[in-house]
Amino acid sequence: MSTNLLMQFTQALSQKTIRVIDLTQPLQASTPILPLPPDFGQSWPFRLEEISRYDERGPGWYWNNFSCGEHTGTHFDAPIHWVTGKDHAHNATDSIPVDKFIAPACVIDVTEEAGRDADFLLTCEHVERWEAQHGRIPEGSWVLMRTGWSRHGASSAYLNLREDGSHVPGPHPELPEWLARERNVIGWGSEGVGTDAGQAFSFETPFPCHCHMHGANKFGLASLANLDQLPPTGAVLITPPLKIVNGSGSPCRVLALVEG
Repeated sequence: MSTNLLMQFTQALSQKTIRVIDLTQPLQASTPILPLPPDFGQSWPFRLEEISRYDERGPGWYWNNFSCGEHTGTHFDAPIHWVTGKDHAHNATDSIPVDKFIAPACVIDVTEEAGRDADFLLTCEHVERWEAQHGRIPEGSWVLMRTGWSRHGASSAYLNLREDGSHVPGPHPELPEWLARERNVIGWGSEGVGTDAGQAFSFETPFPCHCHMHGANKFGLASLANLDQLPPTGAVLITPPLKIVNGSGSPCRVLALVEG
């Protein structure tokens, strides 16, 4: 039976009745990273260094060294990334059970609201209205906030930095804990550079998505793209990070499967 199911799946892929959507932004030197206050440690930007390219350094091969922070570009956040998630078992990129890297997704479209207000916050009430139309969020699902923010690419508008910090849409402070507790989601994903809103450092509980999601042993996906190609329900995400020993996260090629 399992073999038949797998064969049906591969046939559906080849016949395009299941489509594969790439939700990943290009990883390159211009990939934006979120700067922290100067008294804190900083993430490295992405850097690619050529080792050889069919030349005297290696006549038959091309390859590179690369360096970057774990949370660069489209990336996966493991629970160990935040202090609230540090004591969970199997909380790092090398120890998370691999079946957790394939899960359904619910996509909540707030592109109009985010287009009007860079500081738009998605509330529990917004989600309940979405559920009234599309059904209750199933346990173990990703909740993805579609804002259209990925259209900014590597431009300065992506981080949208001002004197008081970044201005990017994200979840309301009450939403991550509610999603983790009341809907038992697997994680939260967004198009911004991080899973929290740009001004989340100033909330009563700073960075509530990181705090509550990882505190509940949930995951995060950031810097997603092409969410406009996903239906509100029915997509399945494939999200494995690099198997970094004790890693807090990693750049990730996030793929979505949708019915063609």
